[in-house]
Amino acid sequence: MSAYLAEPRRDQIHPFLSDVAEIRRRARGHMGEAGATSGQSADRNVILRLLNAGLTTELVCALRYRRYCSMSAQALADCARNEFNKRAQEEQSHADQIAARIVELGGEPTADPPSAATGGDGEGADGEDLADMLAEDLIAERIAIDTYREIIRYVGESDAATRQLFESIVAVEQQHAEELASMREHIRRQGRAAVGANHAGHPVEELR
Repeated sequence: MSAYLAEPRRDQIHPFLSDVAEIRRRARGHMGEAGATSGQSADRNVILRLLNAGLTTELVCALRYRRYCSMSAQALADCARNEFNKRAQEEQSHADQIAARIVELGGEPTADPPSAATGGDGEGADGEDLADMLAEDLIAERIAIDTYREIIRYVGESDAATRQLFESIVAVEQQHAEELASMREHIRRQGRAAVGANHAGHPVEELR
């Protein structure tokens, strides 16, 4: 699964991941247009646009995790639901911190999801494979981390408060990525064990 999702077909299959990748493209575009290099002062308007890109990313991810929490009991165990609820709260907290920083800089918090696809993503979540959904989340977390690191490099010493905010968010997102990878592997192991147990209970059927 490509982190950049350049093919339109993939955009349709993975709207959530495509939206996160598009937010990254926008952020890199803002930095590219500014043409700032090491040693130059980062432009305030660009910083505000980058903060709003971060705000959008965090809100999109928080919405994704909230949708997981609404999945049926059959599709999602209570322990996993609690974990997703915790992540949704953490992403919302990041969004609130970013919005507060935008206001401090005299800007207006404006979340701008790339497409309407985000609004529909997850409607059929109960019918999807949770391990595959977690794989999307893991890629999205890595895209967000890479994007924030680029913003940190761009901001540099020009805006210490904004740089430190993104550094703190990156630390949490790295933890999220590690936990998602662990959770996905645990679910996959459970699935393999269940298949093995089923085959062991029906040896004759397996030979047919």
